Amino acid sequence: MIKGIVLLALFTIFALIIGKLVSKIKLPSILGWLITGMIIGPHALNFMNSSIMDAQWFHVLSNIGEVLVGMLIGTELVLEELKKSGKQIVIICLFEGMVAFIVVAVAFFIFADIPFSIALVFGAIALATAPAPSLSIVKEYNAKGPVAKTLIPLAALDDVLALLVFFIVIGLVSGSMTGESINIISILMMIILPLAIGTATGVVASKILRKKSSKGETILKVALFVLVTVIIGRYVNENILSINLLLSGISFSAIIANTVEKERLHEIMDGINPIISIALVIMVIDLGAPLDYSLIFGAGLLTAIYIIARGIGKILGAYAGGKLSKAEDNVCKYLGLSLLPHSGVSLIFTGIAVETLMPFVPEYATMIQGTIAAAAVINETIAVFLAKQAFKMAGELKVQEEISLV
Repeated sequence: MIKGIVLLALFTIFALIIGKLVSKIKLPSILGWLITGMIIGPHALNFMNSSIMDAQWFHVLSNIGEVLVGMLIGTELVLEELKKSGKQIVIICLFEGMVAFIVVAVAFFIFADIPFSIALVFGAIALATAPAPSLSIVKEYNAKGPVAKTLIPLAALDDVLALLVFFIVIGLVSGSMTGESINIISILMMIILPLAIGTATGVVASKILRKKSSKGETILKVALFVLVTVIIGRYVNENILSINLLLSGISFSAIIANTVEKERLHEIMDGINPIISIALVIMVIDLGAPLDYSLIFGAGLLTAIYIIARGIGKILGAYAGGKLSKAEDNVCKYLGLSLLPHSGVSLIFTGIAVETLMPFVPEYATMIQGTIAAAAVINETIAVFLAKQAFKMAGELKVQEEISLV
């Protein structure tokens, strides 16, 4: 365990160095972190292998990272602000998500000549957006403006929508093969439980964090409640139901953001921002490690269909949702590009889909696995660059803030 933690610390330092070098050529640092993950992962140098990635301590660390990254989103969910733009964000989320789902499903049904039920699985996987890459760009470049302001709360809703649609589709498809009915209650509980955990710990934390304290004390208090959130979440994961702790982090910090004075909230976030920055780096390394770079050379028609159809769906959906909700022109034009990062969520959903379909239609399970894995490598490399360009074209990039270890 100690050896693994030391190695992970070294990987993180290496990723920060690569990220800084990448930023020198005007590319987002996250691309360097992602490349680091691929280099040290099992498909290249094999430094970050199954002995680390399957270890209990690494899963705990990943869960802590999920909660911390969720806090980046949750602190922006202030009710006073959401009252002004909440309806707009819901409309955009529904459009960008569902249009991507429909476009990918229809494209695979027409061009890949597969059953519509399997095409729906491709569409459901395509719906999700990985929040960490775009959020890291917002943080790195201190992006401020309508696009960044819309993206952050949208990431929270997108996560909920993706979980709902994916598990409904998987339930329907597996049910059609086994004759079993879909369990809607389980699907809803996968969303309600993590939100409830974060809300409960957030209520207690907000009462304690309201009182001013030194920076060190504040960090310790937040760390304690993050750990409590993770412990409860892991207990639920292992004994009741598989849940996403990113949602717990969102609800945890949303409660704090709405019950603590704004000045105190800034003090709290200033204290833990360096820790969140490191958590972001580790999460992106974790996203990159399973990606097999060799798949780029073997990518075929199905991978191209997936990347292009998903990109069209996200961009058109965000544009249509923006226009319908009367969002600013820049939101309509550029938000879709910031929603292209995808790999972490897509690989999790792919694993579940493959496990579900393999006993019944192994040929389609293998097709999904190969297509999404190759698409994850190619799409993620392109998507982080396009996400940065979206903020640049919208005129929202400010002075770059380098992420450091202090």
